[in-house]
Amino acid sequence: MHDHRRLGRELDLFDTDPLIGAGLPYWLPDGAVVRHALEEYIREVEREAGYRHVYSPVLGKRELYEISGHWDHYSDDMFPPMELGAEQVVLRPSLCPHHALIYRSRSHSYRELPLRMAELGGMYRSELSGVLGGLTRVRAIHLNDAHVFCTLDQAVEEAAAALRLIERAYADLGIRAARYRLSLPGGGGGAGKYVADPELWRRATALLREVLDGSGVAYEAAEGEAAFYGPKIDVQIADPAGREATLSTVQIDFHQPERFDLHYIGPDGAKHRPVMVHRSVIGSVERAVAHLVEQHGGAFPVWLAPVQLLILPVAQAQTGQAEKLLRRARRMGLRAEIAGPEHGTLGARVRAARLVPYQAVIGEREAGAEGEPAAVRLRDGRRPGAVPAAELVDRIAARVAARGPELWDAPERGDAV
Repeated sequence: MHDHRRLGRELDLFDTDPLIGAGLPYWLPDGAVVRHALEEYIREVEREAGYRHVYSPVLGKRELYEISGHWDHYSDDMFPPMELGAEQVVLRPSLCPHHALIYRSRSHSYRELPLRMAELGGMYRSELSGVLGGLTRVRAIHLNDAHVFCTLDQAVEEAAAALRLIERAYADLGIRAARYRLSLPGGGGGAGKYVADPELWRRATALLREVLDGSGVAYEAAEGEAAFYGPKIDVQIADPAGREATLSTVQIDFHQPERFDLHYIGPDGAKHRPVMVHRSVIGSVERAVAHLVEQHGGAFPVWLAPVQLLILPVAQAQTGQAEKLLRRARRMGLRAEIAGPEHGTLGARVRAARLVPYQAVIGEREAGAEGEPAAVRLRDGRRPGAVPAAELVDRIAARVAARGPELWDAPERGDAV
């Protein structure tokens, strides 16, 4: 059973330091590569789906969160305000108030809607030390967040499209959803936990049920799991020990458009209130990477692997050809490295790189041969044999672009497994 906390340190992905603090991991170079690849992937998927990306500050005045409702309903999970002259500023616990202000900063016509605004941004939660763990539960969170501002008639389709986007990302990443949950208020949360507006809850819940019923996925209702301002669809994942966590969410919000007095000009020339659809496709980058580490045991799909191609010259005499292959691979955008004889015997180097998808061995037979080939070893044990440098690089680049699980073509006769 894989534990991302142990593997993450063994594979030099991330670590912590008491001088930085609990729940505040830092990313080492290989971990940063995985994170960057994941971030670039989700931004590309969102662009294809019609989202526009923004950046917003991680601080805001206390007044901002009083307006949004966070201060009344969520302040126990927020860091204390910081005095800044005569003002108080707060590390934001979520991105939605900032996005509401960005929307409000310009006038909008019904012709612009739906307006899809996305950001991979930082937010901060004052989690108790007892619940912190690795990358799964942290205090500094980088959330793949987005908010769709739309008409009431568009809300169900926008929420359904967000759910389809989640399903696509899970397929690309090899993530399996443990279950879908319709998270509702209640559950003995006590007065003040949720916005007191029964009609708001009824309308939003009915719309989310329509989304789930239309998607065909099995789901169950869970009381006491809603956001303070509305119900949500939670996509649950499970770790190897069976412990569940929420990774992705879709929410329909009538509360914050009202609080921030958001509007658009309708075809009648009058002001109308938009609906705000919140959605996160891969949740926090931290939790997503933790799940991927555990699921793949560190043997990431090619496009996520910190090192995609390791070049192994058998002896110092083959270093020149190895360096030429390295340059060719990097020009194609591959993450390639050389592990020369100074790093140990060939067998030791092969074993140390067992999680690298492709190993290219250059020995006496390959040195100086036509096409400057390398003897290819795949992570799954197959050995396709000597492959010319240009063909090898093109093959790997194609696998990276496809973002599939396959390392090579179907095994051929003679491949060693």
